Amino acid sequence: MQLDFLGDLRRTHMCGELRAQNAGEQVVLMGWVNRRRDLGSLIFIDLRDRTGTTQLVFDHSANPALHDKAGSLRSEFVVAAIGKVRRRDEETINRNIATGEVEVAISELRLLNESRLPPFLPSETGPLNEEVRLKYRYIDLRREQMQFNIELRHKVALAIRQYLSSQGFLEIETPFMTRSTPEGARDYLVPSRVHPGSFYALPQSPQLFKQILMISGFDKYFQIVRCFRDEDLRADRQPEFTQIDLEMTFPQPDRVYEVVEGFLKAAFKAAGHELKTPFPRMTYDEAIRQYGIDKPDLRLPKMAGIRAAFTEEDLTALNIDGSMNMVAIRIPKVGKLSDREKKELRTLAEDIAKRNKDFVGVFYDFVQLEKKRPETAAKIRELCSAEADDLIVPVVGIAGKSFSEKNKRAQYIAAGEGRLELARKYADRHDAFKRTGDPDKDFKWLWVTDFPMFEYDDKENRWSAAHHPFTSPHERDMDKLESDPGAVRALAYDVVLNGTELGSGSIRIHRQDIQKKIFHALGMTEEEARSRFGFFLEALEYGTPPHGGIALGLDRIAMILAGADSLREVIPFPKTAKAIDMMVDAPTPVNEAQLKELGIQVRKQ
Repeated sequence: MQLDFLGDLRRTHMCGELRAQNAGEQVVLMGWVNRRRDLGSLIFIDLRDRTGTTQLVFDHSANPALHDKAGSLRSEFVVAAIGKVRRRDEETINRNIATGEVEVAISELRLLNESRLPPFLPSETGPLNEEVRLKYRYIDLRREQMQFNIELRHKVALAIRQYLSSQGFLEIETPFMTRSTPEGARDYLVPSRVHPGSFYALPQSPQLFKQILMISGFDKYFQIVRCFRDEDLRADRQPEFTQIDLEMTFPQPDRVYEVVEGFLKAAFKAAGHELKTPFPRMTYDEAIRQYGIDKPDLRLPKMAGIRAAFTEEDLTALNIDGSMNMVAIRIPKVGKLSDREKKELRTLAEDIAKRNKDFVGVFYDFVQLEKKRPETAAKIRELCSAEADDLIVPVVGIAGKSFSEKNKRAQYIAAGEGRLELARKYADRHDAFKRTGDPDKDFKWLWVTDFPMFEYDDKENRWSAAHHPFTSPHERDMDKLESDPGAVRALAYDVVLNGTELGSGSIRIHRQDIQKKIFHALGMTEEEARSRFGFFLEALEYGTPPHGGIALGLDRIAMILAGADSLREVIPFPKTAKAIDMMVDAPTPVNEAQLKELGIQVRKQ
């Protein structure tokens, strides 16, 4: 087909902008052919851009040549159209779209480009193969839902930038090519051509650089920054991701909470939701005890302690150890379980026991308990504040086994796993996960505080940093650093939304003497610390102010606001679960000349 040039033609309106008040105006629209309907003497084209669609009309009686040209158009052809806006007849108004009261009678059409038949059409609404979507991402991104998601992400990021700037924060860029300091996830390494055998690392976080900015006197820093982690992927993980990173001097944790709540309030308002602040707070120990997890989903009922429901006679008769932590899971409105579902519940308990070697309890059959001990069951219902159709699952320890503190803690964690899995399994029976339009019900926020400073690594047979080694311990716990590391609490905090950790932060160590104690508690020699963090430790010697901060995942915030199940729905060009970019076919091997120049030889495994 003969293609036309754009020339000096300029668009006057976007396709989703026209309304009844534009009737009579001469307009120029540009976009993609979304759909063509040929009724003989009349041809209708739905023209699409990122704002929506407008119906174009080509009348054979008014311009036969133009009508014929419109008849050659196919889906995803790119056109410019000039015409006059007119109101539709009452019976032809399309109330499903914003431009449905008008149409444009076309007087000139320019065909700017053709399109092959795509593997799927942006107008398709049914389920699509994800690999095909990722391979043809440029087609996928034309879909209305994807364009909504990406625009939503933009609005959220803009609102955060504006809020933090209004609070005196400076957006400062930190390096992408830096030193490898492997902590937790694996680094992506970048070979240096001018320093053969040496490597840069892509940052997992700007952590040390933002602390150095505080030492440099910038007081309040933020950055919406790309970070990189070479780790196994899940729906909520990507090898490259974006975080809202901030740091400030002389803060108490409360001040960090205020700033974060402020920019989250602005971000959610940009997406049409009004949040109430401040968010509730809970210590790490309370979260484990009540929810069995350090990122509780408050949309579900908390677990209830049920020891008070059992007499000594009950415990003996039921072969239950009363010294073990005893809790009950409650999932609302599940109703009566079938025999198959009861069997699945027993299997779930066995699966959790396999995953958690320290869990030595059982998921007790509450229906059987009601038959054997109705009064005990009634007390459990009371302690759980349960309704008649709620599912109740007691989690108890069996008498005759020896229990350690690890086992007792594992009882909470196993119950917490069961609570979440059962809630997901019966999500169609309860309304905890269903959006209501009320932000107070749909978005359950929480600050989790006072995390453990250290966790014991059984494989390495030593203590490791639960957060990172630059996190400050509680002042009141300093004397336990050597005598009882497991009891030391960190000035660390997470912000949690609907059971998803959105961000993690802490007050940092700013004193050399404390930093040395932490390294010593981690089994790190002074030489090793200098080798790994020498530049930073030296910077601490030059008048470091108290400082602290946090980093939140922008991708996760956008995912939740979009109601999506995967980060890939809110990232323009994501990777697959195997860290592959289907569209550009990356990663790929490079030629021998490139490897030789870098002094690298690839050894096949």
